[in-house]
Amino acid sequence: MIKSRRICIYATERLLAAAFIASIATLAPAQQGTTMVSIESMDIGSTPADFDFARTGQGGPGVWKVVADPSAGGGRAIEQTSTERTDYRFPMAVYRSVAAANIEVSVRFKAVGGSVDQAAGVAVRVADADNYYVVRANALEDNVRFYRVVNGRREQIAGVNLKVAPSIWHTLALRAEGSRFIVTFNGQELYTANDQSLTAAGKIALWTKADSVTRFDQMRINVLP
Repeated sequence: MIKSRRICIYATERLLAAAFIASIATLAPAQQGTTMVSIESMDIGSTPADFDFARTGQGGPGVWKVVADPSAGGGRAIEQTSTERTDYRFPMAVYRSVAAANIEVSVRFKAVGGSVDQAAGVAVRVADADNYYVVRANALEDNVRFYRVVNGRREQIAGVNLKVAPSIWHTLALRAEGSRFIVTFNGQELYTANDQSLTAAGKIALWTKADSVTRFDQMRINVLP
């Protein structure tokens, strides 16, 4: 029974990865301008519309659902609900409609639960599940860190320690222009970082870690020149 379940999970992950890679290959570069993801119009209990799903690292896939939340902007939020405790496991919900290299993405998040981690992230220049940049805030560690992920290996580029309270909404933003990246938290610019590892256009994704149960709201995407 356990062996059959593992084969089923592996097959599901391969299908999801294939669909994700195909969607990137066929997507034309985005036009300049701002996109608001319409979470408030998604059906409660459904898988978020216009997203594909991936997972960096080990363990099972994430489980992403639209949930009711009266404190969210439109009364609904996207939540990663899986509580699998595998440490090096990073579920991603990849927005399929925009691909760009120079981009600014902001999202509100609320850390709902998690004993291994309570993390929320925004990924840009997503080529696939193993290659992208991500900024993430952690309500257990009280920090906001910026990473590159290349061939599935995560390396920290910059970070700062500050209070990230659980169970309340925060805003996390990442601006990518060429080799320059700006990280903003709750409207305050935290730091600027520079890196040239990934320069091509890619997708944008919501990101979590391990058993983090995290809600996302008000996702704004601004494609830059």
